[in-house]
Formats: sequence, C-alpha cells, structure tokens
Amino acid sequence: MNQNISADVVIVGTGVVGLTIAEQMIDAGISVLMLEAGPRVYRNEIVENFRNMPLSNKGSANSIYPPRPWAPHPMPGDDYLQLSGPDSYDQTYIRYAGGSTWHWAGTSWRLTPEDMRLHSLYGVGRDWAFGYDVLEPYYVRAEHAIGICGPSDPEQQWPRLPRSAPYPMPALPLSPGEQKFTEVVKAQLGLSNIHVSQARNSGMPYHGRPACCANNNCVPVCPIGAKYDGETALLRLERKGVKILYDAVAYKIESGEGNRITAVHYLDPNKQSHRVTGGHFVTACNGIETPKLLLTSADARNPRGIANNSSDQVGRNMMDHPQKGFTITTTEPYWTGAGPVVNSGIMETSQGDFRSRHAGAYFRLNNFGRNRFVTFNALKTGKVGRALDEEIRRQAGCTTNVVIAFETLANPENRLTLSDKKDWLGLAKPAVHYDVGDYTRRSADEYGVPLLHRIAKAMGAIKVQEPKGFAQSKHIMGGTIMGNDAATSVVDADCRAHDHANLFIPGGGAMASTACGNSTITMVALALKAADALQAQVRKA
Repeated sequence: MNQNISADVVIVGTGVVGLTIAEQMIDAGISVLMLEAGPRVYRNEIVENFRNMPLSNKGSANSIYPPRPWAPHPMPGDDYLQLSGPDSYDQTYIRYAGGSTWHWAGTSWRLTPEDMRLHSLYGVGRDWAFGYDVLEPYYVRAEHAIGICGPSDPEQQWPRLPRSAPYPMPALPLSPGEQKFTEVVKAQLGLSNIHVSQARNSGMPYHGRPACCANNNCVPVCPIGAKYDGETALLRLERKGVKILYDAVAYKIESGEGNRITAVHYLDPNKQSHRVTGGHFVTACNGIETPKLLLTSADARNPRGIANNSSDQVGRNMMDHPQKGFTITTTEPYWTGAGPVVNSGIMETSQGDFRSRHAGAYFRLNNFGRNRFVTFNALKTGKVGRALDEEIRRQAGCTTNVVIAFETLANPENRLTLSDKKDWLGLAKPAVHYDVGDYTRRSADEYGVPLLHRIAKAMGAIKVQEPKGFAQSKHIMGGTIMGNDAATSVVDADCRAHDHANLFIPGGGAMASTACGNSTITMVALALKAADALQAQVRKA
C-alpha cells in the first residue's frame, strides 16, 4: 500500500468536470492529484479501432472503447448495469482517461430561466438552488474554457436572452439536409430550427486544437481533435503539473474527525490497495460511478454512505432525456452527413405553460451520414453491383432520422443502488430502477409524437417508422441532487456535500431538472462554480 501520495485537492475522475476543476486549481498554484479508473489512450489508437470495426458493430458509440477488466463500463449485451423497472436506464459511458466526452456530439444547449424553476412556475419537479442569472456568467466561462462555437444572431441563440459575452467562435454552416429541414418546418409549421452551440472549432484553431474539417465522425471519435474531448486537455494539464494516476479504481472514501473527508482508497490492476490523502476532495466520476462510490464508502459515521446521512438521496432521482428516433423516408433527398453530426435543433417546443401537465420536447434532424445505417437494408433488396450502389445512394439521400428528446422530473424512486453482483475487482455493480414517468409519457402521446408526424408531413414523408418505447440519451443526471435543504438534497448551491465540508460533487448528478437539451455545458458551468468555492476554501484553510 502506498501511503505517501497527497495533494491540496484530490479529484476522482478525469472527465470534463474533473479536468475543468483541476485546471483552475493548478493555475491558482494549488496542487492537484487526479485518480482515473481507466487507461490513458491516444487518439490514433481509437481511430484505428474505428477503422477496423465491422460496419455491423459501429452502431454503438462504446464499441471502439473496450473496457479494461478492472474498470468495466457498459457494453452492448453485457450486464455491468443491473437494470429494472418499467423503462431501461441503459446508459453508455466509458471509463477511460478523458471520460465520455471522447464520444459526445459536442452539443451545448443552455438551460432557460424557466427550466430552473419548474416547481414555482408549473407545480412539478424541483427548483434549482439559484436562478439563471447566477448561472449565466459560468456558462460564458464554460463556453470559453472548452471552446464553443455558436451564432451571433440573438434569434438563433438559445435561450433568446441577453448574453454577458459572445461565443468565442462563430456557428458552423448547416448541411444541405439541415437547410432544407429548416426551410420546410418554418414555412409549413412556423417552427424555428436554430444553430446548435457546440464544442467544436469553427474555421479556426482554438486551445491548440485544429478547425473542424467536417469528418462527420464526431460520434464515436473526432479523428483530428477539433471537437473538445477530455483527451485534448490531459497533456496540457500534466505539463502544468497536475499529477494523474491512471488505472486507479477508487473504491472507498474515508471520513475522519468532524466528518471531514481524509483519504481515498484505490485498487490497481494487480488488485493492490493504495491510499491517497488530501485537504479537499472532488468526486467527478460521472452520474453513475459517483453515487456508486459514495454508497460503497459507507462507514460507522455514515452508515448510509458518504454524503448520504442527512438526506438518503444519494443514488435517487436518476434522470436522463428519454428519446424517440424516427426514420423518415422521403421522395426527395435531404442529404445529411456534411459537417457535425448534430448541428441544429428546434428548442422552442421545450417551453410553455403545458409543462404543468406534460414535459417539453426538443426536435432535431440528426446530421449523420446515412450510409452506415442503410447499407444492410439495401443488401436485403438482393441487388448487386451498380444497382446495389444506386440503392445505397438512394436510401442514404432519402431517409433521415428525426429525434424527439423529452425532459424528465426528479423522482426519488428512480434509484441507483448496489447490486449483489460483483465486477472483476470484487466491487458491487451499479443497479438502477427506472421509470420515465407519466409526465414524460403524456408528452410523447399528446404532444411530441403528434407534432413529429406533422414535421414528417412537412418534409414530404412517404413512410415514418416509429420506435417502440424510449431510448436513453446518455445524459446522466440527478443521483447527487442539489438543493438548499440538507434533508432533501445531497449538495448545496456550490456542489459541496451537505454532510462533508471538504467534499465537492459537481456535474450532472447535481442537476435538479433536466430540461430537454444536452447536459454537458451545464455540468461544466457547475464545475466552474464549484471550483470558485473550492479555491476560496483552500485559500482560507
């Protein structure tokens, strides 16, 4: 056991939240030690994995990220996540250095003021511990920290409210398919399909990353690093002096006098245990691994788990954006696939007084190149040679994927617990019971799906294929929820644990509502807010 490793701040997890906090600390002269359960890998290795992957396996974003035995993460067909309930919380994330931003799309919608006041305005869900005016400056810092491109026209921005600073880079142009979609939904339905703000370099280098050259391979990996992912920041932070221990699986958080956190224990690939100490601690392992770690760390002072004594809310309120993806066939081609995989969306449908009855919904035309999705259908036609090529081309042009993403409400019964099943190291696997709830189902039945069919008609659809049930968006939220009351929440407005003065738990787990847009930029904004509080606390100590 190594007992000699220590730092001012110990951070568990090297995803975007942990890296954002680490960089602010090291820039302020505060020593930082990071623990990463998975391996350090490099972009060329991941790109090679993708090239060598059979087409039939490329549908899963995780396929090119095989887990190490000591750091399992969900893979197609495995049972790492033990799932139960009416709906499946079948999430995708990876335990590699840099975290799951390796395969995110880069989509960076902000919340609106209304999204943060659901209970006050609509009598459902929870309010946040603070308002949009508090979060707005942190959004700006987040957009500059990870490099967000977005529109300068206020009518194209989301939300359509004054910003305290512009985006650091302009928006990327829409593909031909997105332009056509934008025109038909405006002309026939009066809906505005607006530019997505996204963590991707548009027309210029930024933070040492090159400009996007429209590979349309953002998911599962940007081959040139034009999109922000955690890997693009690791080397910079190591050069600044952040010490990162890879293949170090945190399995226990140790509490001491005054219920302050004193150490983190981790296992290496040889199953040897080590202990690291520090003055202040951050858990940023993602919305599933963080509550799992807190629950496995139960001790005599905290019999229900670390950060869980006061509220019993660790692992509860698990949320996501349940979605439905429709395949729409048209007579005229749309030709998606030029530029980023997600480049625009209809957000105005997420807002309204209807939220007292049902959830809001966000619509997007996915801009993936369609060849990988239609090839097997084309093969089923029995055509060969040139005729097959023409069939693949026809289907690639004349099929599209339009997705509805819904908001969900915090529900304590949607809960992560520890399974009696064990992983390779003998640690409990996470078990999640999940139900999207009637609020979301009503939105699908009464609002989202009917509007989707109107959109399809406007597009000139001749066939609409509707999926059964809901898929998950892999936006993990809620398991360490924020609030002002220690009896009903895990962390305070700075993402500091109510039960432990020197433990911060920022990220998606703290979010009190989901809205409909992707969660990452809000997670980074919360990380920066927590970093300010942590930095002041370290200085005071």
